[in-house]
Amino acid sequence: MLLKFTYCDDYYSPLKKALYKNKSSIMSKNKTIVSKAKRKPKPAYQRIKESILRNIHSGRWQAGDVIPTEHALAEKFAVSRMTVNRALKELSEERVLYRRQGSGTFVAQQQYNHTVVEVRNIAADIKATGKQYKAQVVSQHRVVASEVSPPILALLTQPMLDDSPISQKSFQQREDSDLIDEVKLIHIADGKPLQYEERWVDASLVPGFIEQDFSVVNTSDYLIQQAPLQGGSYTIRAVAAPKKVAQALDLAVGAPALLLSRQTFSAGRVVTFVNMWHAGDSYQISGTL
Repeated sequence: MLLKFTYCDDYYSPLKKALYKNKSSIMSKNKTIVSKAKRKPKPAYQRIKESILRNIHSGRWQAGDVIPTEHALAEKFAVSRMTVNRALKELSEERVLYRRQGSGTFVAQQQYNHTVVEVRNIAADIKATGKQYKAQVVSQHRVVASEVSPPILALLTQPMLDDSPISQKSFQQREDSDLIDEVKLIHIADGKPLQYEERWVDASLVPGFIEQDFSVVNTSDYLIQQAPLQGGSYTIRAVAAPKKVAQALDLAVGAPALLLSRQTFSAGRVVTFVNMWHAGDSYQISGTL
């Protein structure tokens, strides 16, 4: 059956006008219901959380600052202390705040999240948290292999792990005259040293590396562009910060530090080995399985 719809001149007959008016009234009511649903206010505890987060992200409240008491927040938001307690409890569980019995609630040290199974740009990680990023070049020079410490040179020659994705047979022994680029950097977030990077690069695989301005160019990004990533290995260790690292990260000598060491392979060789040191209280490394 073919149905054909045509325009009808008597659409506005009294009966149809009544039907249309009734339909319009129903639609108007429905719109009002939907509109009211859209305007449903956020739960009070959520508004308190968002207010606290705004104060932290804007820099008004810094790590270690005590925040207003539960009583003060309850008065400000016109809610019960139970509602305030829920907001503070959730922010504490999320490690945004920490609570000290008898002293109050404080802003926790910002922890920067880093995924080790990817070669990431630390500048992007820091900027993603709303912080200002800066790289400070400590040293940058090219040396011959004989001037590199034997343990580091070994890591630029052979895989660091037995189950490395690159076969032992694919590696070549280095000559004393081989050129190695060495760069040391401090990565800074809002004026605070966050990571100390010590990197060694096979100059024969990336000859232009040493010529870059690493206060502007990210080392990992540049290497990935110049030497296609074939694989890599890494280890993570909790260590006591040695003197050079303590000075770079503004820590006490022997303070807890997190050390990520990584080899990156290209063309069957180690293109770079890097030690990335982090202050133990301001960095966490995570991933998914």
